[in-house]
Amino acid sequence: MINSNFQNILVRLKSFRKERNWKKFHDPKSVSEAIVIEASELLELFLWKEKKELKKELLKQNYREEIADEIADTMNFLILLADDLKIDLEEAIENKIAKNKKKYPIEKAKGKSTKYNKLEI
Repeated sequence: MINSNFQNILVRLKSFRKERNWKKFHDPKSVSEAIVIEASELLELFLWKEKKELKKELLKQNYREEIADEIADTMNFLILLADDLKIDLEEAIENKIAKNKKKYPIEKAKGKSTKYNKLEI
């Protein structure tokens, strides 16, 4: 796990789940589905909003709280899934950053949103 703060969160999430006897519902497929559902709920908060409207909405505390809740729901399930599958989250993140550095070298990718396999110098 990433650090003591995340370790503390993991302990609290597992305790919350255990107290409710929900582990039986948390197989990798179901948790993965929950991640997608929560991420979709996050995306829904941005649906149909133009940049100008979104900028205005982001000044509202209740809107920001809704976003924070959906980010937290998504992250909580990610943390539980990584733990359940014995995936070291910090290591996985570090490995992915290293892979992305190779796939998206600065000289090819800087300022571009092109997928790595379509990048040209």
